[in-house]
Amino acid sequence: MFIAQALNYKHNFGRYLLGVFIIVMAVILGQIPLTVAILMKGGLDVVGMDEAKMLGMLESNLSLFLLLLTFAVGLAALFFVVKFIHYQPIKTVTTTRKKVDWGRFFFAFGMVAIFSIGVTAFDYFSNPQDYVLNFKATPFFIMLIIAVVMIPLQTSFEEYFFRGYLMQGIGTLVQNKWAPLIITSVVFGGLHFFNPEVTKLGNIIMIYYIGTGFLLGIMTLMDEGMELALGFHAGNNLITAVLVTADWTAFQTNSLLKDVSDPSAGMDILIPIFVVYPLFLFIMSKKYNWNDWTGKLFGKVEQPIVDNFTP
Repeated sequence: MFIAQALNYKHNFGRYLLGVFIIVMAVILGQIPLTVAILMKGGLDVVGMDEAKMLGMLESNLSLFLLLLTFAVGLAALFFVVKFIHYQPIKTVTTTRKKVDWGRFFFAFGMVAIFSIGVTAFDYFSNPQDYVLNFKATPFFIMLIIAVVMIPLQTSFEEYFFRGYLMQGIGTLVQNKWAPLIITSVVFGGLHFFNPEVTKLGNIIMIYYIGTGFLLGIMTLMDEGMELALGFHAGNNLITAVLVTADWTAFQTNSLLKDVSDPSAGMDILIPIFVVYPLFLFIMSKKYNWNDWTGKLFGKVEQPIVDNFTP
């Protein structure tokens, strides 16, 4: 039903191609302030430099704000496309419910926040040599304001683009649910290939990124809406940015702690994907009474009974 809602509006493939073009161009334009700031700082020496080093040239809070600004511009463009290219209410790209269920958003946010804080605290006390206290009051609270305002815009853009706009667009084209789930999850994970974490940890971390895409996609299809995915993604990125930073991560923030260990990917990647993520889905399925997994993940996309089309 979530994907099928798009059938009630202007959903021909050409509009989705145009929409993706507009959104991508907006993201590119949104990167201009960050690019200008980096060039002003490092000049042409930045050519060929990896992303982590480029971002590290700027003051941490400035680089965080300018990096997140890119996604805020993209989100505005996406809403424009949905409203004026597809003539579709934003709510129908968000949920099948009569109104957005913020309780679901905050449940997922709280679940991943508690988990992230717990795991970080356990690792900190188990391996104190891997961390240094990074807290400086003024930069931290400025960072906190930026993070609270801007990170939900970044994560919302990614969710609306992949789990909302593209999920519906591909689903209405191929008339099934499994193809948009696979395509959006793989593309979502694949775009993280350019993150500095991949350079540091190796290609194995792509299992984590693609697996996270599948987790968020399954949440969306099983729950017939994006509220859980929106909350989970925002909680994960926000808590991580506030708690821990490192010299090799995409988000280099004035966080509470700094990870100074030499990271390696292995069980730290596999356990979340094959143990923690299934546990999250199990908890959500019990709380929200999910059923018909086969139909919701692999079924056909059929025209909704109620026609809300507005030309």
